[in-house]
Amino acid sequence: MDARGVWLMFCLLLLARCTLQQTASSKKRNGKKDSANSAAIEEMKKQITDILQDLNLLKEQQALQTVCLRGMKIIGKCFLSNPVKKTFHAASEDCISMGGSLSTPLTGDENDQLYNYVRQSIGPEEDIWLGINDIVTDGQWVDQSGSSVRFKNWETEITLQPDGGRSQNCGILSTTANGKWFDESCRAEKASVCEFNIV
Repeated sequence: MDARGVWLMFCLLLLARCTLQQTASSKKRNGKKDSANSAAIEEMKKQITDILQDLNLLKEQQALQTVCLRGMKIIGKCFLSNPVKKTFHAASEDCISMGGSLSTPLTGDENDQLYNYVRQSIGPEEDIWLGINDIVTDGQWVDQSGSSVRFKNWETEITLQPDGGRSQNCGILSTTANGKWFDESCRAEKASVCEFNIV
């Protein structure tokens, strides 16, 4: 939403507020309870609440668009890289605080796009945290919502991943292994990519 739209919404809210104040002060002067005015006031309050909700949604969408401009858009998502190396949990908290989550590819195409984005934005020899782990039950990999991971891209030709047992419970995407996944200790420090769902 552009600045004119935000300004227009702000003006409408001010106008509605002034109208409510005038109606309330007029009602006090007359000393009468007018059910028609009361119903109109309630309707106006509801409209103001609806406008505020719409305005907040527009602000959220605008902030998301700003985030996506700094990152990379794909169908239904955008990625934003963070080259600062952190533990899995610290990187996850950073993404959540921005309204996203650690990247979790859902298809081979998404995985390839994430791999290419990491190579361009962070570096050709970097690993990033994925939003997957098997912390609760060893061997049962889940995403950050707790749902089972459906798409997997484990490296299985050389090291037969995941192979870390109970000591390596968080997933990474490796650029040196062409976007293949490995399990890693959650306390290791890696770069990360946050993903944001967009409509």
